[in-house]
Amino acid sequence: MAHDHDDRHPHGDDHGHHQHGGGDDRHSHGGGHHRHGEGHGHHDTADVDWAEMGPQLEAQAELFAPLYERALAWLAQRQTEPGLIVDAGSGPGVIAGLFAETFPGARVLAVDSAGPLLERARARAGRLGVADRFATLHGELPGALADLDYPADLLWAGRSLHHLGDQRGALAVFAEHLAPGGTLALMEGGLPTRFLPRDIGVGRPGLQTRLDALEAEWFAQMRSSLPGSVAETEDWPALMTAAGLKPTGTRSFLLDLPAPATDRARDHVADTLSRLRDGFGDRLDADDRAALDRLLDPDDAASVHRRPDVFVLAAHTVHTATRTP
Repeated sequence: MAHDHDDRHPHGDDHGHHQHGGGDDRHSHGGGHHRHGEGHGHHDTADVDWAEMGPQLEAQAELFAPLYERALAWLAQRQTEPGLIVDAGSGPGVIAGLFAETFPGARVLAVDSAGPLLERARARAGRLGVADRFATLHGELPGALADLDYPADLLWAGRSLHHLGDQRGALAVFAEHLAPGGTLALMEGGLPTRFLPRDIGVGRPGLQTRLDALEAEWFAQMRSSLPGSVAETEDWPALMTAAGLKPTGTRSFLLDLPAPATDRARDHVADTLSRLRDGFGDRLDADDRAALDRLLDPDDAASVHRRPDVFVLAAHTVHTATRTP
């Protein structure tokens, strides 16, 4: 999987390649791959040039680092001294690097299907001075976990699970590779990311709400097209319980970058809106396409490159569960 994430679908976030309308997604690339609308996509990614996408995914995950740092601080209260941390769908390793810094006594293993992103993860570990306790594993989830030398004390899946056809089956594999007393931390769900006011003075008010609806439609189609896709009610604590784990908490974390936006935040917003415009194509009505064209024109005073009211507001939810001793 590739997180920190972003594929060539119409979305553009964490952890990850994915992002559902909001954030690390991408799916597991980025260290948080994901957001739709921010960057997702583990499925049908054979044509993705991950070496080319890597810098973009890394920059996106770095923008979301304050959110991830708060999530990891919360996890540190639940799993105080893990020996092995596995980032399942690590992408370029931004979140994996944060894990290494948050838990200085732990070994960190970044798992992803995109070799070029793992190269970036190793380079980041070197820059952070943690290369001696940082490793990578190249392979598709969840099967790649069979190559673990020993069970994980903390297994993180940041917006990568929803890119696996059989989510229930994948959770069972995750649970099998937890040490007794180990924690599974699953980042799934949250709220769509917002960049602009409801009425932006260009086109009809409510542009982002309409883009959200298109993203929801895309996401449903993406899920149904995955190999071995199984429809599931997205009650993550219940699914973790079905995998034999004991849910221990759920909490949402904010990224709040108010206006006026930094250049880095503006670049992220422009990249996301550009991907949405190009990805949704003729599903956008003429008025919304014209509005997006103006928002993306650097020479237009109404563009996200110049307007003063651009911001980034995202909420991602983390669910935790433990394997009972």
